[in-house]
Amino acid sequence: MADLSRLVPRMRPHATTIFGQMSALATELGAVNLGQGFPDVDGPQELKDIAVAAIVDGSGNQYPPAHGLLDLRSAISEHQQRHYGLTVSPDTGVVVTTGASEALAAAVLALVEAGDEVIVLEPYFDLYAAIIAMAGATRVAVPLAVPESGTGDGFTLDERALAKAITPRTRMIIVNSPHNPTGMVLSRDELEAIARIAIDNDLLVISDEAYEHLVFGGAKHVPIAALPGMFERSVTIGSGGKSFSFTGWKVGWASGPTDLITAVRVVRQHLSYVSAGPFQAAIAAGLRFPDSYFSDFADDLQVRRDLLSAGLRDLGFDVLPSDGTYFITSDIRPLGHLDGRSFCDWLVRDIGVAAIPIEALADDEVVFAPYVRWTFCKRPEVLDQALDRLSVIRQGA
Repeated sequence: MADLSRLVPRMRPHATTIFGQMSALATELGAVNLGQGFPDVDGPQELKDIAVAAIVDGSGNQYPPAHGLLDLRSAISEHQQRHYGLTVSPDTGVVVTTGASEALAAAVLALVEAGDEVIVLEPYFDLYAAIIAMAGATRVAVPLAVPESGTGDGFTLDERALAKAITPRTRMIIVNSPHNPTGMVLSRDELEAIARIAIDNDLLVISDEAYEHLVFGGAKHVPIAALPGMFERSVTIGSGGKSFSFTGWKVGWASGPTDLITAVRVVRQHLSYVSAGPFQAAIAAGLRFPDSYFSDFADDLQVRRDLLSAGLRDLGFDVLPSDGTYFITSDIRPLGHLDGRSFCDWLVRDIGVAAIPIEALADDEVVFAPYVRWTFCKRPEVLDQALDRLSVIRQGA
């Protein structure tokens, strides 16, 4: 156990992450890692060539402009207009960050005071809890409505619970759609409900849209900033890593109205200052790819989603719908298990497959204890290998 005696108390609960823990165990034990969400193949060669050229010719080897290359900021602005009809100034409405994670951190630190309350939809990406703690604010978790087991339904927004969570100290709502960890995509009706609450209570919204292009079937991603009255109170977060399968490049951004982005820029410059110099031009080119790139990318991921989902169902898991992201959620109760933490620990140690217990990403561990998150952004042969190892579960039933 690490000595945390010198760490400030508010950060002690965030000393480790479930993703790091499970990935370390997977590496140590030789398990198939379906826990941490990173692809096992590279993105487009064209983008790699641009990044290599920026290193070789020297254009990417020194500090880029503090708020990001103008070409990338322009590409982000064009992307928001082209896909969503949002008008964002590349000069004053965009800041490039070290991944979406830094954009999220800078936005919370810039816009939330110590003692404010920040609402997150539960389960939530664990970074949200850590950055709220960094800001000295209070996390208020509003659970998603849990489906009845075996119905085929997914998680949904509980509008009544969200409205009830608002207090005079509430400053911000963090919205994440497509949603990590569950794979749900908030419907327009659900987003409009959040928007009504935000407007009625004069709240800011951070919209984490890192998986915006990873949506499947009939699902549609709608940025909450595109709804009436929401642009002026929303900071939208994007990620080149997820859209182009270069998670290690750590190119993210925040966009929105000038006053909010100016605040984010102030904080961001004191974090990593600048980053990802050789990769910014490459991501700019990627954002200008034709629509067919994004649809083909989603179609390929959907095939892998369906492969893993069908395999888990055959083994007896209750697999919930996944309309986006890299992830599917399963209910382990049909297999006779009740606790995701103990199940995932047994899975990685004895079966050789790593997954993530969703209760580790929630304040209400009892409600979310029976759910496990799996990632399908792996090669089909890797998913087949994982399912082959998991087949002992069916054999033991």
